[in-house]
Amino acid sequence: MTAVPNMRELGRKVRNWGRWGADDERGTTNLITPERVAAAAGLVRTGEVFDLGIPLDSDGPQPGGFRNNPIRLMAENGQEQVFPGGFKYADDYIFMPLQAGSQYDSLAHVYYDEQLYNGHPSSGVTVKGADKCGIHTQAKGIAGRGVLLDVAKYRGVDWLEAGTVIGPEELDAVAAAQNVQVGAGDIVLIRTGWRAKFVAEGDAAGFMAGEPGLGLGCATWLREHDVAVVGSDNWGVEVAPGENPDALMELHMVLIRDMGMTLAEMLDLEELSAACAADGTYEFFYTGAPLKFTRGVGSPINPLAIR
Repeated sequence: MTAVPNMRELGRKVRNWGRWGADDERGTTNLITPERVAAAAGLVRTGEVFDLGIPLDSDGPQPGGFRNNPIRLMAENGQEQVFPGGFKYADDYIFMPLQAGSQYDSLAHVYYDEQLYNGHPSSGVTVKGADKCGIHTQAKGIAGRGVLLDVAKYRGVDWLEAGTVIGPEELDAVAAAQNVQVGAGDIVLIRTGWRAKFVAEGDAAGFMAGEPGLGLGCATWLREHDVAVVGSDNWGVEVAPGENPDALMELHMVLIRDMGMTLAEMLDLEELSAACAADGTYEFFYTGAPLKFTRGVGSPINPLAIR
C-alpha cells in the first residue's frame, strides 16, 4: 500500500508561488496560453456540444444546512400588470450559495497557515469577500483542451464507492487505455460515476456523506503534467473520507493554496462519457467561464465540451 504523503511537505514540493510573479492571483490557469487555446479549437470536428453543468434547481444534491440548493423566486409574472399596448413581463430572483451546483473554487476558497496561494495573507478574506485570488480573477474564462479520464468505465462499474482512492498510477493507466495524453495547460475531468449515482438514487445526504476521488498523491501527477484545471463529477474532486483521518480536505489545501489550481466540482460527465467511448476520442475543446462576482470565493458554471 502506498504511503500517504505528508500534506505540508507535499505542498512545498509542488508549490507554484512566484512562478508567474509575486502578485499573481490566477495560478495554473496561466498555463492556458493563447497558443494552447488556438490549438484546442482544432479539436472541434463534429460541432457536438455537451453540457457538463447540473441543473440549478431544488432537486440538486445539497441537503441543506451548510449549503442549500438554489431557490428561485418570481418577482413578476405578468399578472396584474397594465401597460400600454398589452405589454407584459416576467422577472425572477435566485438565492443560492455560489457553490451549490456545478462550480469553480477560487484560489481564496481554501488556505492554511494564514496564507492563500502565492503567499497572499488570508486576512484579506473578510466579510467583504477576498481581496486577493477572488473568482473575478478568472473572468476571461477557462477555455482550452479538455481531457476526460473515465475511471468508472476503466474499472467497469457504473460508479465507484465512497472512499475509493484514485491514485496517480491509475490516472496513467486510464490515459493509456484511452490512448490519450495529458499535457500542459489541459483541463482534466475525472469521471467517478458519482453524479450518475445521485441521479439514479436521488439521495442528497448520501451523495454528500462521502465520495470516491483523487488521493493526495495525485497532486504530484497534476504538477508534473502541468494541468491547468482539474474537475470531477463528485462534490469535492478528492476522496472522502480522506486518507488521513486526522485532517480534512488535504488535497484541496495542496492544489488550491500551494499549486494555485482551480477546481471544478459537481459536473455531469455522463453524456460526454458515452460519446467518448463510442468513438474512442477523449479530448475536446472545453469552455467554462465563471460568473464575474467581484471578490467571490467561488462561482456556479455551465461548462461545455465541444467535439
